[in-house]
Parts: sequence; C-alpha cells; structure tokens
Amino acid sequence: MSPLLIIPILGAVFIIARMFFKSRPTMSPKEASAAVEIGTAVLVDVREPAEWNTGVARAAVLLPLSDLRGQRERWTPFLNKNRGKRILLYCQSGTRSGIAASILITEGFDTDNIGTFSSWQESGLPVRTP
Repeated sequence: MSPLLIIPILGAVFIIARMFFKSRPTMSPKEASAAVEIGTAVLVDVREPAEWNTGVARAAVLLPLSDLRGQRERWTPFLNKNRGKRILLYCQSGTRSGIAASILITEGFDTDNIGTFSSWQESGLPVRTP
C-alpha cells in the first residue's frame, strides 16, 4: 500500500472511532456541569420542544436534533457563537445526543454525549421548566 494512502485511511479510522465512542455517554453530568460552570463548554438539550415541558437542565440551550438535521435555524447561530467550546449534548435516552455528536464531530466540533436528562436530574443538578 502506498504511504500516501495510509494517512487518509488512518484519518477516516480515527473519525469513525471517535463517532462510535461519542454515540455513548462519555462524561458524567457532574463533569459536564463543571465544564459549563467554568465556561469551557456549553450544554445542549437535543430533545424536541414538546419534551422540554417535563423540565430541562438549567444551563441547557434548547436545540432540537430535527433542526440540526434540517434547516438549522437555531443551530447555525449557536454553532457560530460557540465555535471553540466543547458542546455537551443530552436527550431522553442518549441516542439522539449520540447522533447529534456524530454529526457535529464530522463538522469539526468538539462534542461529548453526556447521556440523558434523567441522569442529570438523578445527579441532583439544577433543572428548570422552559
């Protein structure tokens, strides 16, 4: 195999591996809260608007996965404003936050899937009703 092919192949393997690992929670809610508190990260709830009425993390920005996959009316300004910060994602089951993390990773963003809103609540972290 040509040495010139090895670098792109290794790069693709790295991206795929990173996407796989980010599809599962990679950071605890308390670690996420601390990162948001010091300003190195932003927290995003990727559930749909109808789901937010059950409560959200107090520090969370509310950006549905459907908008990330669609027109990005909410996501584009958010991403432009927060480039350079780690984007921490959660949802109801951890699946949609994993999907969002994978999408953002392929676009060059530093993301972590922190799992579920219920794990945030169970950690005793502050919540609010939007």
